Amino acid sequence: MSEVEIIRIAATIIALVIAVVGHEIMHGYVAYRYGDDTARSEGRLSINPIKHIDPIGTVAVPLVLFVMDAPFLFGWAKPVPVNTVTVVRNGGYFAAVSVSLAGVAFNFSLAILASVLLGGFAQPSGWLEASAFFLLAQLVIINVVLGVFNLWPIPPLDGANAIRYMAMHFNLRGAVNLLQRIEPYGMVVLIIIIATPLNQIFFAPAIKMIQALLG
Repeated sequence: MSEVEIIRIAATIIALVIAVVGHEIMHGYVAYRYGDDTARSEGRLSINPIKHIDPIGTVAVPLVLFVMDAPFLFGWAKPVPVNTVTVVRNGGYFAAVSVSLAGVAFNFSLAILASVLLGGFAQPSGWLEASAFFLLAQLVIINVVLGVFNLWPIPPLDGANAIRYMAMHFNLRGAVNLLQRIEPYGMVVLIIIIATPLNQIFFAPAIKMIQALLG
C-alpha cells in the first residue's frame, strides 16, 4: 500500500468520525440549550468518539462501502438521547425542529468551512500538506453526503423528524399520522435506496453540492 493510499484512508476515517460524532453532539447540545439535560447526564456531549460509536453505522456500513469501492463513504453514530417533551415545553415545536436539524446544520457548516480552507491550497507537497489536503477534501465530501442523507423525509432521519414537529405545530394531524405509519418501514426503505440505483437520484443534490464546494 502506497503512502498516498495510507494518507487517504486515514483522512477518510478521521473525517467520518468528526462528521458523525459532531452531528450527534449538536443534537444533544441544542436540546441542552432548551433545558434537556439527558445527553449531558449520559456523557453524550463528549467529543470522545468511543461514546458515540454505533457498530452498524460507524463501523459496518462505512467498511462495506469502502470494500465495495463506493464513490464516497458515509455512516452514522449512536443517536444522542433527547427528551422531546422537555424541549417542546421550553421552546415549542420549533425548538424540536431546531434540535432535529442541528446535526445537519453542523455538517453543512463544517463542509463549507473545509471548502474555504481547501481553497488556500495550491499543489500540496510533502506528507503533512497532503494529509491536510485529503482531510479537508474528505470533510467536504462526507459532511455534504451525511447532511443531505439526513434531510431525506424518511423516518427516522432528521428531515422526517423536522417535518413531524412542523406538522404538530400547525396541527396537521394527517402528515403526523402518515409519518407514524411509515416509521416501522423506514430502515427498509433506506436500505433499498442505498443498495439500488435509486441512490443516484437521492444523492444527486449531494453530488452537485460537492462539485460546487470542491470547484
